[in-house]
Amino acid sequence: MVKETQGNEKRLLRTSEAAEAAGVSKQTLQYYLLVGLISPTERTGGGQQLFDDAAVHRIRLVKEINESGYPLREIREIFFRGRGEKGAGRGASEHEGRGERDQSIPPEAE
Repeated sequence: MVKETQGNEKRLLRTSEAAEAAGVSKQTLQYYLLVGLISPTERTGGGQQLFDDAAVHRIRLVKEINESGYPLREIREIFFRGRGEKGAGRGASEHEGRGERDQSIPPEAE
């Protein structure tokens, strides 16, 4: 369900459409949502998640950073640090080197 709007309202995409626009699979986007890397822009009354252009840009950014060798856990930590939030656990990510795949993340989700 793409919402095409007039004026200064946002264009919103469903999960599958946002995934396609960002160049990832729907399952990968769902995983990014699960681990807290991405948040939907809005939810419909029925609970459907919708994403705007900024969210699609962030999905692409996560994909590109991950492809450059950073584990998703480290990307999440960097994002949380950038917002000044605590609680994005540091533990294992301090010991993971760039270029090593995060073993806790299924390969199809990377």
